[in-house]
Amino acid sequence: MQTNPTHSSLVAVGDSFTEGMSDLLPDGSYRGWADVLAARMAARSPGFRYANLAVRGKLIGQIVDEQVGVAASMGADVITLVGGLNDTLRPKCDMALVRDLLTQAVERLAPSCKQLVLMRSPGRQGPVLDRFRPRMEALFAIIDDLAAQHGAVVVDLYGARSLADPRLWDVDRLHLTADGHRRVAEAVWQALGHEAEDPDWDAPVPATPPPGWMTRRTTDVRFARQYLLPWIGRRLTGRSSGDGLPPKRPDLLPYGDTAP
Repeated sequence: MQTNPTHSSLVAVGDSFTEGMSDLLPDGSYRGWADVLAARMAARSPGFRYANLAVRGKLIGQIVDEQVGVAASMGADVITLVGGLNDTLRPKCDMALVRDLLTQAVERLAPSCKQLVLMRSPGRQGPVLDRFRPRMEALFAIIDDLAAQHGAVVVDLYGARSLADPRLWDVDRLHLTADGHRRVAEAVWQALGHEAEDPDWDAPVPATPPPGWMTRRTTDVRFARQYLLPWIGRRLTGRSSGDGLPPKRPDLLPYGDTAP
């Protein structure tokens, strides 16, 4: 791969991970790794353009139907595609269908850009990861196969020691903190051939004293009330947190510009 390449445009495709939850900005919007990456790329390329089509809660079928065609038509230098993990977290998941849909996405996107980037998504240590690990690893095997067939870059966040640490995950236990998103941006930055700004992005986070029993129980209760029960409710009723929401940045515009 070219060392320190100059790319003129980036399109990000995916769900809440690519939208940037929970990297919250003061104005209530989300930043996230894709925005951080775009800022770095823009600093190297005057006139750099960026679009982020991600919408929280989207399944891979919705990503294919709503985002892939739009992204392919933009003619970007780099396209990132992260999807399928929401499918694996559903009570029932047809992995054969997930494979077919991911194949459709990659076959459409790879020829439309100079570099397609895929990812093995990070997983937070804990019982949820243990329960869904077989599905996740089946998903990652699909991603690896597709990347090898179509010349895509795979960023392995699942194997990153730092990103498994619960301290880099928000209180909802589903999304990374700002520092977690920064580390993801660094991983993609390096995978694209740029010189490392943080060579130790995947190093384990320094140890800190564990929280006490009462703090853990209070956190668990808050998590269940504010996040887990609503999440289960949406699964049972077929709703999504992204229903009715538009893409984060639907137009391929110069970085720093927003759609009118």
